[in-house]
Amino acid sequence: MSKIVFRAIDDLKGIISAAIDAAIKGNALPPVYEAICVNVETPADRKNGDFSSNVAMVNAKKFGMAPVKIAEIIGQNLDLSGSLFDRFEIAGPGFINFFFAKEFYASVVNDILAIGASYGHSGFGQGKKVMVEFVSANPTGPMHMGNARGGALGDCLAAVLDAAGFDVWREFYINDAGNQIDKFGISLEVRYLQLLDGEENHPLPEDSYHGEDIKDLAQEFIDLNGDSYLNVDPAIRQQALIDFALPKNITKMMVDLEKYRIVFDKWFHESDLHNNGEITETIEILKNNGMTYELDGALWYKATKFGSEKDEVLVRQNGNPTYFAADIAYHRNKFIKRGFDFCIDIWGADHHGHVARVKGAMDAIGLDGNNLEVILMQLVKLVKDGQVVRMSKRTGKAIQLTDLLDEVSVDSARFIFNMREANTQMDFDLDLAVKEDAQNPVYYVQYAHARICSILRALEKEGITPRSCSLEELFLLNTPEERDLIRHLAMYTSEIIDSAKSYDPTRITRYVIALATLFHKFYNSCRVNCDDEPLMSARLSLCVCVKTVICNVLNMLKITVPESM
Repeated sequence: MSKIVFRAIDDLKGIISAAIDAAIKGNALPPVYEAICVNVETPADRKNGDFSSNVAMVNAKKFGMAPVKIAEIIGQNLDLSGSLFDRFEIAGPGFINFFFAKEFYASVVNDILAIGASYGHSGFGQGKKVMVEFVSANPTGPMHMGNARGGALGDCLAAVLDAAGFDVWREFYINDAGNQIDKFGISLEVRYLQLLDGEENHPLPEDSYHGEDIKDLAQEFIDLNGDSYLNVDPAIRQQALIDFALPKNITKMMVDLEKYRIVFDKWFHESDLHNNGEITETIEILKNNGMTYELDGALWYKATKFGSEKDEVLVRQNGNPTYFAADIAYHRNKFIKRGFDFCIDIWGADHHGHVARVKGAMDAIGLDGNNLEVILMQLVKLVKDGQVVRMSKRTGKAIQLTDLLDEVSVDSARFIFNMREANTQMDFDLDLAVKEDAQNPVYYVQYAHARICSILRALEKEGITPRSCSLEELFLLNTPEERDLIRHLAMYTSEIIDSAKSYDPTRITRYVIALATLFHKFYNSCRVNCDDEPLMSARLSLCVCVKTVICNVLNMLKITVPESM
């Protein structure tokens, strides 16, 4: 929604209120002594107007009259002169439907041309500090397809929030402490011993990490250190292997995600919470708030007080804090230590049961759990030739992010992953993602931009370039295709705001696909290079507006914007 649309809504509410006041003064409507609610909304079907108001139905009891009769009386007192609307209709049980005037369409075009690259941005978020924490894959192994989906959704959501006027921070939480790191060390140690002393002498525990990447890391460690750790204390050997392998895994994650065009503001280490005392500090707060008790040598958190089905262990019998204790401390760090107003986590759907526990724990330490939003992401399947692909051709192992980016472009991956809401399962179609035709949605949108660039280049060869148009010239944009296109352009800012409100960046992907479709319809119906110079200039202005908005969307989603294809 451009500022023109916001102005139109405000004006329309004022026009309706003025009509009601006039009707009351003229005794057509009885006086009321309560506030009169004036709603304006966008109908699902454009046949029902560009905006519609149910003011007659909402206030029927106050006036003591039938809604249709109220609507008719309001209609008799409506004055649309000087507004961005030129007509209205009474429909159904009492809706008042309003239709844009030609001034609206001309104003939207001028608005986009004036704002350019900033079109779509707003101050809706009022600069509030928001953290989006996403991917946060276990650093003990390579990233997989789920991380690819979560990366696209998280990065695009952060971009949408930024455009909506929030102060956005992207963060990756590295689980570099606790049980999974102990298991990582044991797995590396066994592979190290196997490579030096034979697999038959050092069986790999069933619950350890069995991936080939562990064996590769152990071999790299041997290449550097030989057998110098063969006869040392196991704890020293495991720690040496962890200190060698973990930074390598984290660096690879950074490199792979940068290739995927994701750059985090911070890679936050869980180990820092252990080392700087924040976990102990957080546990003490829970104790002081009466939220803990001791049982069987462990410290428990009273999770059931905040809706959980069972209480949770905070500190094990061996004195080590649990992952849950670290998670509470980490979220406290976000809100208290770093002052974020709102935090958004993107987790896999298998963490469903953890959501209420963490939100409840925020309440337990004196914060507001409602300021934490958790988006649960469903599974994604890779499909080729109609069949689910489970293993990489290149490695013979499970599909990883790097495997995907070897097969398809970053543009396709980011765009397609951002087409389905996080709470829906999705199939990622490899055959579709590599197509270079209109069936591939990202190609379809990019082609619309390239087509406009081609139009501009062709006209420039004839000495024709876009110029400023008068309102009267822009009034010439009056065909259904032109007006449908302009209306869609006008809704871009509100689409970003609605995406931010619902934490759903996929709305923007669908928006730009619809924009490309409307442009292609316009192009096929309305000749740009025509004999009527004022009309040609007006249509050129509209083409530039479409080009601008497509460019703004693709840049926001970190997708390339080709000028030729």
